[in-house]
Amino acid sequence: MKERPILFSSLMVRALLNCTKSQTRRVAIKTSQPRAVYITDFDATECSIEIENKHSGDRYWKSCPYGQPGDRLWVREAFAIVPRTAYRCSEGVQQTLRPDDDHDAAIYREGWARSRSGFRWRPSIHMPRWASRLLLEITSVSIERLNNISEADAKAEGLHYDDEIPFNGPWFIGACEPDGFANPVDAYRELWESINGTGSWEENPWVWVVQFKRVQP
Repeated sequence: MKERPILFSSLMVRALLNCTKSQTRRVAIKTSQPRAVYITDFDATECSIEIENKHSGDRYWKSCPYGQPGDRLWVREAFAIVPRTAYRCSEGVQQTLRPDDDHDAAIYREGWARSRSGFRWRPSIHMPRWASRLLLEITSVSIERLNNISEADAKAEGLHYDDEIPFNGPWFIGACEPDGFANPVDAYRELWESINGTGSWEENPWVWVVQFKRVQP
């Protein structure tokens, strides 16, 4: 078993905390020549893909950078380092204590309802392993075209469902939007483009589909 870090947006951290997210999709091939680079094979046992460049003729294997079933992913999210006594008795404030230091603790931007004072939020990319509060165990890895996502898988990406809001539809990216989508795939498309940029859905890239379950850190 190996552990690796993985970044999630604040919105997706919320979905993880609410146990509504059990999948993530990440671009498998990042290239400036998408029409020239192809996936020719997938080894499910090794969780690796064979990639061929039609221009150069090169062909090589690439393993899933997130691991394989049984491996674990520790979540990086926006956080702050504070004295461990600062919010020890504060209701609703989750802390993770630094194991090798009697002074420091980590608090998290997602779920923080207070005004900022006396500390600064740090980007998720800088989160150390000890500060992570979310640990995921990979249950399966596959490869597919982004646009092939099913409605069931779109729901598993952490969408919010609310059939009591009388707008465009009951499917939402998060819990606080004014308008929803009638179809979960349409909602996921909006989510994907909010993270990867306008037009990224139409590019229909090959993506790693990583399914996971939450485990105790």
